[in-house]
Amino acid sequence: MTSLLIRSIKFIIGGGFAFVLLVALVGTITGLIQEPPQPTAEHEFHKAPKELALASDGPFGKFDEAQLQRGFKVYKEVCANCHSLGMVAFRDLKALGYNDAETKKIAKDWGAKQPVFDPKAGTWGERDNTPADRFPKVYYAGTGTPPDLSLITKARHDGPAYVYSLLTGYEAKQPDELVKHFPGAKTPEGSHYNPYFANLNIAMPPPLTSENQVTYTDGTRATVDQMAKDVAAFLVWTAEPTMQSRHSVGFAVIGFLLFATILAYGAYLTVWRGVKH
Repeated sequence: MTSLLIRSIKFIIGGGFAFVLLVALVGTITGLIQEPPQPTAEHEFHKAPKELALASDGPFGKFDEAQLQRGFKVYKEVCANCHSLGMVAFRDLKALGYNDAETKKIAKDWGAKQPVFDPKAGTWGERDNTPADRFPKVYYAGTGTPPDLSLITKARHDGPAYVYSLLTGYEAKQPDELVKHFPGAKTPEGSHYNPYFANLNIAMPPPLTSENQVTYTDGTRATVDQMAKDVAAFLVWTAEPTMQSRHSVGFAVIGFLLFATILAYGAYLTVWRGVKH
């Protein structure tokens, strides 16, 4: 009798819970039909990233060493003032074609130093960077916290294209249609209109503003478009510096599996040859 009563109570509670869920679902659907969501400025005017083709694209892609060095130069002279690169060590730059002496000089001459704590004095100090150190954290003096760029191309949908589009997508003012239909979406003071940013308005001023903002040593023309492509390519490398070796290992594994499959099939034919089914 007691077990029957317990089962009945469980059934009533479960049925009530299911009924409440059903009522909520019906109410939600009815509300959406009667009052469909109104379009927002972000939905109407946010643009998908521009197309960007890099040498590292696809399973057979390889890093363009010259482009990576140009992209590092753009990061160093433009982006590093606000954005950290905390998951990359200076010695990793050897993969870009820098030798030991150049890597050591880049680390030593880097603007920000490594913080060190003196336990005897109980105070913090600084020391020069060494190749074994990661890029020091940037402490931004303005409002907000600019994101670390180490994994930015992995953290954003269409990462490289997103970075490229964002850097080249600033517009002097909002479109007239946006102002007309969404007067409340006016760009706040201190922000900048960029249709490739999620909410259209971004606090970061345009970082790439003019041609030859950096000087390329390989003779490449440093247009805003070229600098944006180069730094996007560099940030693809920072997010996955072992991409090429990973691809090589993957192809080796696939080749081995194909070869093993052929051997196994040959063995099957040999063992079962002449055997009637």
